[in-house]
Amino acid sequence: MAAQSAETRPLLAVLRGERRDPPPVWLMRQAGRYLPEYRALRAQKGGFLELAYDSESAAEITLQPIRRFGFDGAILFSDILVIPHALGQDLRFEAGEGPRLSPTLVDHALDSLVAVPGRLDPIYGTIRKVRERLPAQTTFLGFAGSPWTVATYMVAGQGSKEQAETRRMAYRDPQAFGAIIAALVDATADYLSKQIEAGVDAVQLFDSWSGSLAPREFERWVIAPTVELVKRLHARHPQVPVIGFPKGAGGKLPAYARETGVDAIGLDETVDPVWADANLPDGLPVQGNLDPLALIAGGAPLDAAIDAIRGAFPARPHVFNLGHGILLDTPIAHVEQLLARIRS
Repeated sequence: MAAQSAETRPLLAVLRGERRDPPPVWLMRQAGRYLPEYRALRAQKGGFLELAYDSESAAEITLQPIRRFGFDGAILFSDILVIPHALGQDLRFEAGEGPRLSPTLVDHALDSLVAVPGRLDPIYGTIRKVRERLPAQTTFLGFAGSPWTVATYMVAGQGSKEQAETRRMAYRDPQAFGAIIAALVDATADYLSKQIEAGVDAVQLFDSWSGSLAPREFERWVIAPTVELVKRLHARHPQVPVIGFPKGAGGKLPAYARETGVDAIGLDETVDPVWADANLPDGLPVQGNLDPLALIAGGAPLDAAIDAIRGAFPARPHVFNLGHGILLDTPIAHVEQLLARIRS
C-alpha cells in the first residue's frame, strides 16, 4: 500500500497512484437533471447550451452537488460538443432528441468550416469562478470528448446507435477521416491545456462510443489519438493526471491502459471489476463502476453492488464512481445511501 502523502485532496492523491480508504467518490453527470436545484436554474435561465455558455450559471451548477453531497470531486458543467462548435459547426440541442451539429462532415470537408475559438472562452470563465469557490479538499475535474467519439457526432451530425456513418467513412476514406481526428487531437489538447491553466486539477477523456469499433480500428482511432493527446498534456502539465474512459472497450481495456499512457482508467458497468484488477497494469488507478440502475434501485441491491466493487480492488488505487452517467430519475436518498455506505 502506498504511503500517505501530504496531498489533502483524496481524489487527486488516488489519481496520482495512492490508495485511500475509504475511496474518494464522485459521479459522472453529478451536476444535472436529477437535482431539483439544477432544474430550477434551468427553468429560469433557458436551455442546456445557454447554461453551459453562461459562466456564472455553469459555475453554480458545477458546485451544486458539492454543496449537497460533499463529493470528493467536482466536474466542470459543459459538454463534449463545444469542441466541434469551436471548430465551426453549428450546435443546437433539440428537445427530447439531443444534440445536432451542422453541416455534417459526411457531406462537407473539414476545411470548409470556419473556426470560432472564442466560443470556448466562457468555459474557461466557468473554471475560474469554480476554482475561487471550491472547498480546499475537493479535486476539480475538467474534461473533453476523445477524438473518436467527437468525430462520430461531427460526421453524422448527431448521436447514433452504431456510429455506422462514421465507421463507413473511416473505412472508405481513412485519409479524410484521419484529418478530422488530427484536427480534434490539436483542438482537444489546446482546450484541455487551457482548462488546466484556468484551474482544473485533473482531466477526463470521454470516449463514449469506443465500444463500436473492431480491434484494428480501435487501435487506430481510439488508442493512437489518445496516445498523442496524453503525450501532449503530460509534456505541458506533467503533474496533472489524465483519466481515460473508453466506454464499451471490454477486452481491449488492457491494451488501452498499457499503450495510451493515461494516469487512471474508468470502467463502465459492464466490466467485471475482479477481471479488471487482474488484467490491468499493476498500480494503475481505476475509476468506477457502479451500474447507474443499481443506484436507482437503492436498498440492499445497492449496498451489495457497492461492496462487490470495493472488494474487487483490495490493493489498487480506486475512485468510486458510476459506470456511466447518473440517470434523471435517480432518487436523492439513494445517492445519500451510496455515500454513507462508502464512507462508513
